[in-house]
Amino acid sequence: MPKILIVDDEPHIRLLLEQTLEEFEDEGVDILIAENGEAGLELIKSEKPELVFLDVMMPKMNGFEVCDTVKNKLGMKDVHIIMLTAKGQEFDKEKGAEVGCDLYLTKPFDPDHIVEKASEVLGMEL
Repeated sequence: MPKILIVDDEPHIRLLLEQTLEEFEDEGVDILIAENGEAGLELIKSEKPELVFLDVMMPKMNGFEVCDTVKNKLGMKDVHIIMLTAKGQEFDKEKGAEVGCDLYLTKPFDPDHIVEKASEVLGMEL
């Protein structure tokens, strides 16, 4: 069963993403939630989701550290990571590319764009 992981410390962003992606649940996709980077990393290691929506500024471990650990230290190249953050400076986007994120999107995000990207990654037509 395919899995999508949402890692964000803001409850309203988690809820918004969960609602945006709920159509995928109807298609048998598991939606997993983590409230900080450390919990997100543990879920990535144990659940091996196909897609991760990852915030940057979080307690315990920021999104750049999580992405770097997953992609470079653990070599989990098949986990598709989309950084979803308010940090939209060019410097931040470059740092995202350096740590191996697959796509860098800034908040506020377009829910249709989120569904489109998730569909592409999971190879599903909704």
